[in-house]
Amino acid sequence: MSECGETSRRRFTKMRSSHSFKDIAMDFRIRGLDPSPFLPLYGRPDAELREQGVLRMRVEEAHSAPDRIELRDAEPGETVLLLNHEYLDADSPYRGRHAIFVREGATQAFDQINTMPDCIRRRLMSLRAFDAWGMMVDADVVDGTGLEALIERLLAQDAVQFIQAHHARRGCYAARIERV
Repeated sequence: MSECGETSRRRFTKMRSSHSFKDIAMDFRIRGLDPSPFLPLYGRPDAELREQGVLRMRVEEAHSAPDRIELRDAEPGETVLLLNHEYLDADSPYRGRHAIFVREGATQAFDQINTMPDCIRRRLMSLRAFDAWGMMVDADVVDGTGLEALIERLLAQDAVQFIQAHHARRGCYAARIERV
């Protein structure tokens, strides 16, 4: 038995998605980033943002700027902040930082159970499973349509405490996935 739940106790529930309904055997939660650290950046002059290594960009094309707070693609005409974010603050060799988009004005973090955001569903994703010490114990790459099966396989491992989803092509952090 793991600290986060019993892997031997299997519940079947309907997975909600805009793409399909599938039976899944393990509930999972997907979380976007807490907006609090980014709020002071909203509305700042471009010069101030650049001094902090942040770029404001206007979205020109649909599906080109996935927001990490609301876990949705920013729409054409909206602005996003491109910034460096520490996605794994662990005292381990896997500690990591990388560029992410935050939609300027995003204030409500995505936090849903068994619901796959479209901005993740439509992309090739790398799922990385970590233990309590921030060590990677397993990882794989999957098309967004096959995420639930990989999430279930990774979370079934007792050592896994959480999963990080990354966009496989550019390597950017996308979201955190946990057992329910």
